Amino acid sequence: QVQLVESGGGLVQAGGSLRLSCAASGRTFSSYAVGWFRQAPGKEREFVAAISWNGGNTLYTDSVKGRLTISRDNAKNTVYLQMNSLKPEDTAVYYCAARNSFNRFPAQTTSWYDYWGQGTQVTVSS
Repeated sequence: QVQLVESGGGLVQAGGSLRLSCAASGRTFSSYAVGWFRQAPGKEREFVAAISWNGGNTLYTDSVKGRLTISRDNAKNTVYLQMNSLKPEDTAVYYCAARNSFNRFPAQTTSWYDYWGQGTQVTVSS
């Protein structure tokens, strides 16, 4: 069992930056792939970014490429999402999710992940 806790959300102006953290506890985190998803009001939860168990591979949805960066520090059991050049359309609740997997590339679907955090709100004002 893995427990995930997101932090770092908040209110920021368009063009600003935030860094989200996903802290894990309960199991050795270094064997887990981690994904970030987001859900805006009235919309389905969508994939944002993912990182493989060792950080060797990352994936991004097209709309965030070049602006968001996912990384991990397995010594700290934490995955980060650095968010730069934020836009109002980035406003959503952001969730991290994890799955014990040595796959080279993690999946982009919500159903693939076994563990989820409670989410952190990101609001970007125009």
